[in-house]
Order: sequence, then structure tokens, then C-alpha cells
Amino acid sequence: MFRMKEIKRDPFSSLLPMQLQQLLNLLLLLILAKYTAYVYYGWYEIFAVLLFTFIISSLLDYIQHRNIYYFSYASLSTALGVLLMTISTHLWITLLAISVGLAQKYILKIDHRHIFNPSNFALIFGLFFFYSDFHIVLGQLGDSPYLSALLLLLGITILYRVKRWIIPIGFTLFYLLFQYTIIIQTDPVIEMETLLLRFYSVSFVLFILFMLTDPKTTPNHPLAQLLFASIIALSATLLDYFNGFRMQHLFMALFIISGSWPLLTPKGSKKQERYLRWGIFVLAMGAIILIELRPPYYFAMDT
Repeated sequence: MFRMKEIKRDPFSSLLPMQLQQLLNLLLLLILAKYTAYVYYGWYEIFAVLLFTFIISSLLDYIQHRNIYYFSYASLSTALGVLLMTISTHLWITLLAISVGLAQKYILKIDHRHIFNPSNFALIFGLFFFYSDFHIVLGQLGDSPYLSALLLLLGITILYRVKRWIIPIGFTLFYLLFQYTIIIQTDPVIEMETLLLRFYSVSFVLFILFMLTDPKTTPNHPLAQLLFASIIALSATLLDYFNGFRMQHLFMALFIISGSWPLLTPKGSKKQERYLRWGIFVLAMGAIILIELRPPYYFAMDT
């Protein structure tokens, strides 16, 4: 006789769904950063992007299911993640990147789960096709310790709910370890203070807490989460070692590890699915290599 496994439900889900909480967190961060730091996009552009994202998300959901079942808070979070991390000379490029990031969720799936974080995919897409007009900027959100503390508090509340708190802790520890042993110990010009300054950046903290911990694209088991975080930290460090530090290395590491992670769990997969796994890995590696071959860019943030 079979028994149905009891599912532990989040007691807060009926009051505040996790996706809505994530959206509210990013909206609060955007509003505070707009008035205390520097956000490239104006309010009219932000509103236009969110409205466009809502329409595109609803259209994609209708095409997939022939119906619109719910309001997609996650799609708006994707849009906010792109707005908070990037600068683009043309708004249509940002809109296109967000659209592709959302669309790939319906196409690149294994075991009914999308492979790539939509915001991360949008950023890599923008870098690959519009490198001169679409940029990831580390200093856009400033370095206010108060804003970082608030972001940390908001991150803790949601990471505890989604059981992904191991990833940011593991990534931070391994990133410091790998950066120190591989970069600082081999380069007399770079000091430990240079590394620690990165953690003062609100954008850097945002990446660790929110983009790195997407429940749909990260493993569930605690040890697998720790391994996932360590490999991303090592990959980003190796990219820094061979090409010098660039903000985009964090996102590139997340992209390639997300694309290759399904290869580590191929048990029971069909032949067509194995081809899909390897095809995604090869394409992801190709995109990363071509982006890395392009010259770096630098910004001075004048508020």
C-alpha cells in the first residue's frame, strides 16, 4: 500500500508568496537606490520596462498554456534585476534582453525546470549581442553600508524561506579563499583590501543574495548547494586570474555552471535529453569565450 508523502508548506505562503516577497524586496531596493545612490534608468523608463515585461510574460504564459493562470511576480523581479545591474544606451536592448531571458524559461528546460536564471540569461544575452551598448556595472547602486545592511536583512528573510542560505555563505567563504590563494598570493600588486572592497558594493551583495540563489536553477540538497557555490567561486576566480577582474565574471561563472550542472546529474535521462544537456553546455561555453575575448570597459559613476 502506497502512502502519499506529506508536503511541508511554508506557513507564510498564504500571506506573502515568496515571489511577491522577492519583488517587493527589489522594488524597495530600487526606490532607495534611486534616491540615495545612482540608478541609470529614469522613472518613466523603469515603468515602461515593467509594463512591457508584464505584457510579454502574460503573452508567453498564454502561448504555453493557452490561458493566463496567475500574475507573474517572478517576471517583474527578472526585469528589476536587469535594471539594477545594467546600463544600456538603448532601452529597446534592455527590453529585448529581458524578453529573451523570460522566453528561455519555456524552452531550455530539463525535468520540467528551467536551467538558467532569467536575469542572468538576459545579462549574458545582452553582453553577447550588444557588448558595446549593454553593460554590467558594479558601482551603480553605490556602497552605502546602510543599504547593504538592509539588503542583507531582506535577503536573509527570503533565503530562509526558500532554504538557500547555504549558497551565499558558501560562495562568500570560497570566493575569499580562492581569490586570496590564486590571485592575491600570486600578484604582489593586489592586496586583501582590494578584494574586501568588492563586498562594500551593493550590486555585489545583490548578486550573492538574489541572483545566485534562484530556487528553480539551484540544487536542493545542502551539500550540492555548497558544491554549486564553490564551483562558481572557483570559476569566477579563474576568469579573474587569466583576464583580470571584471564584474561580468561573476555572471559568466553562474551562467556556465548553470548550463553544465545538469551534466552532473544525467541519471535516467533519455538520449534526446542528453543531447540537449551537452548542446546547452557547448553553446554556453561558446558564448562565454566570445564575450571574454572582447576588451574590458570601465565606468566612472558621477552622481
